[in-house]
Amino acid sequence: MYDTLVNRILELASKQPDKLAVAFKKEQLTYGELAKRMELIARRLSWLGVKKGDCVLFSAVSKTEMVSAYLGIHFCGAVAVFIDKNATPENAAFIYKDTNAAVFLTDKPLKEYANECKTYSLRQICSEDEEQEQLPEVVYELPKEDTIAELLFTSGTTGRAKGVILTFKAVYQILSNTLAGIGLKEEERLLLPLPLNHSFALRVLRAVLYRGATLILQNGFTFAKEIENNLDLYDCTALSVVPASVETISRQMQDKFAEVMGRFHLIEAGAGSLSIEQRKNLTSILPNTQIYNTWGSSETGGALFLDVTAVASDPVKVGALGKPLPNVEVKVLNEAGEEIVSDREHPGRMALKGDMQMAGYWNQPEETAKTLQGGWLLTGDMIYIEDELVYMLGRADDIINVGGEKVSPIEVENIASEYPNIVECACIGVPDPEGILGFVPALYVVVRNNQYSEDDIRKWLSTRMERYKIPVIYICISELPRNRMLKIDRKALRAMWESNGDQTLMNPVMQAILTRRSIRKFQDKAIPDNILEMILQAGYYAPSGHNMQTWRFTVIRKKENIQRLKEAAVVTAKEHKVYCYGFENPACLVLISNDERNVNGCQDASCAAENMFLAAQSYGIGSVWLNALSTLRNAEPVKTVLDGFDIPENHRVWSMVALGYPIADGVLLAKKKEVVVYAD
Repeated sequence: MYDTLVNRILELASKQPDKLAVAFKKEQLTYGELAKRMELIARRLSWLGVKKGDCVLFSAVSKTEMVSAYLGIHFCGAVAVFIDKNATPENAAFIYKDTNAAVFLTDKPLKEYANECKTYSLRQICSEDEEQEQLPEVVYELPKEDTIAELLFTSGTTGRAKGVILTFKAVYQILSNTLAGIGLKEEERLLLPLPLNHSFALRVLRAVLYRGATLILQNGFTFAKEIENNLDLYDCTALSVVPASVETISRQMQDKFAEVMGRFHLIEAGAGSLSIEQRKNLTSILPNTQIYNTWGSSETGGALFLDVTAVASDPVKVGALGKPLPNVEVKVLNEAGEEIVSDREHPGRMALKGDMQMAGYWNQPEETAKTLQGGWLLTGDMIYIEDELVYMLGRADDIINVGGEKVSPIEVENIASEYPNIVECACIGVPDPEGILGFVPALYVVVRNNQYSEDDIRKWLSTRMERYKIPVIYICISELPRNRMLKIDRKALRAMWESNGDQTLMNPVMQAILTRRSIRKFQDKAIPDNILEMILQAGYYAPSGHNMQTWRFTVIRKKENIQRLKEAAVVTAKEHKVYCYGFENPACLVLISNDERNVNGCQDASCAAENMFLAAQSYGIGSVWLNALSTLRNAEPVKTVLDGFDIPENHRVWSMVALGYPIADGVLLAKKKEVVVYAD
């Protein structure tokens, strides 16, 4: 059987014209509207001179217009070429020239490359207006299955973008694999918060629409609140995620994670493997949600599917990559390219075969010849197969040769990530400092609340893996470098190693600075007096303008006093239209106030608060800056409460510091690195 997505949309437009097909926020298209829109776009493209077989570039924005444009391009017989919405003008212009494109549909300025590309507004070509009678008629013709349907450009190892060629047969098989792999139903309303130029997002998009289900688009995972908004607006039933985004969502939602994410009955993770810890945690926290993890690539689409819910309790199978579908063949090759019977001790390179595989790389015959051999698609992934399940050791060039022993970085990461005080980690091979073993594992770690000891983790790992696999070097960083799809960027880690050597610049002070997060919910646990004294000492040892030290640190530890101040602050802030961020159950509050006559009062309090935050972090204690009181000192009922704490009337409370042991990790917020400017 063979079909196209356009042909299926035309059928669905007749069968269920009023059913919602795709939506982004409040923009919506039914199947009937989508069919009319894609035909209109095809007519406009024909009017622009686009012919069958021409390449048409378009910006893959996460909006309904992207879906309409994609289908419209296929409707008129052209080749769809997806361009990352964040692509630089230089990269977009390169792909335009490389494909000899007829037109580029975009609303992003191409700057100095504008004269080199024929562009047309994506918004305009997808809009509805009154000029339809002036456009040429376009009749849809089912293309031959070996006709080129689309090009997916992906980063190449040489730095040059590689255009993956997918035929209509491959596109159909890829969407069919997704439907079979995760069992999408017609009544699904799937939330897709992924970049739509990526193969994972595209195969999900195609599968949802081909099934006749509903696709809800979202522009990334930056704010987990958007997931809740879309759940409320569209009652979504399924979700596609990448593994790193699960952590982002969890940190932002905190104790609401299970409640919110439990509203999805199906979650598929792709573009990377969930860690073993993630698999165990998700299936425990979301017992009524079916969870899948899929392996795929731009060259194959989704090819290996793992039912995480079914294997989470199996200590071996929980670490599997996935199982090939019946129409996907997988074999393992040794270094000579010969098929072998593999196991954990005898892995090899993975090769796949099936109708889903690419036809080659655009204008790169040598790369195509290296990858497609004898009908098989060769990958750089090291695997072994047991009980029909494929297990991944990592990319061939990521495997670490430790004195002749092969070490899988993924295995090291999976085990190390279960250490209680590691949030996430990544392993690479680096030259042996002793010059004996060639290479040794180095582990980059993001630690939880600064609670980390290299000796402790080394001892912990020694009981869980062979000695030669234990990392020799440990490097604490604030966050792991990731690519567009939030996969760990090992190239960036190697570059960091090469530029910084053994990372000796990292020390406990920098570690505390880079790992601190704002914490607003605390355990019901007191801070020991000696630790609290050290934190307060860090505050009053901070710099003070002209060394005046006119500040005051008011410490509140009784729960009833903390609650009384909180209630007063909330009421007063609301009356005066001042936003008061919440906090729950801190072990203590420290009010840093200063004489209003001191022109440096705010700066002094800021320095003191920062010192206290870092000191608290060094002891594994969470903290948050609460600033609502800075303008409310003399407003009731705040004034009465502060007077009761004997805070002088001429003192302004510049900072309220909440301290306590965290219930959950804080949210890692993106930092703007471009704010640094070297003047000379």
